[in-house]
Amino acid sequence: MGATETLERPETRERQTDNGPEVFHYVKKNKIAESAVMGTMVQALCGEVFPVTKSPKPNSPVCPACKEIYDSLPKGE
Repeated sequence: MGATETLERPETRERQTDNGPEVFHYVKKNKIAESAVMGTMVQALCGEVFPVTKSPKPNSPVCPACKEIYDSLPKGE
C-alpha cells in the first residue's frame, strides 16, 4: 500500500466499551466517503474493522498501532 492511498488524517470508530478514550484510526482515503454514506466497513492500518462515523478534531488521540504503521510507510509514493 502506497502512502498516497492512506488517509493523512485519521477516522474513527465508536467505542463499544468504556475501556478508555476514543481513538482515531488511519484508513484508506478511497473508502472513507463510501463508508460514511453507505455504512460499509473499513479496515484501519492496525487491522480494526468498523464503519466511519465521525471525523477527528485537531489534537484527537490516534491509535498507537495505526500511527506506528503509518509512520513506517514510504512517503510520497
